[in-house]
Amino acid sequence: MFKTNEYFDGKVKSIAFKSPEGNATIGVMAQGEYEFGTSTIEHMTVTSGKMTILLPEETEWKTYSQFETFIVDKDKKFKVKVDEDTSYKCIYK
Repeated sequence: MFKTNEYFDGKVKSIAFKSPEGNATIGVMAQGEYEFGTSTIEHMTVTSGKMTILLPEETEWKTYSQFETFIVDKDKKFKVKVDEDTSYKCIYK
């Protein structure tokens, strides 16, 4: 069944599910700055809004808009900034 997750005092929420592509979550982030860690390779797609991302071992932030995807390797940390409520889909490989 579905599993709900809540992080950063409720500012990030997601629902986990099984998709044809593998384990996945859909979620929302409130305006703010966050740091996440990965335990698998993550393919994250912005579904509404924008995310500005600092990927591991990068020095420049990059902004991803609706329907754009970025990939984070396993066992890495990455930083996220959102200026407005933003939704996403994440596939775990």
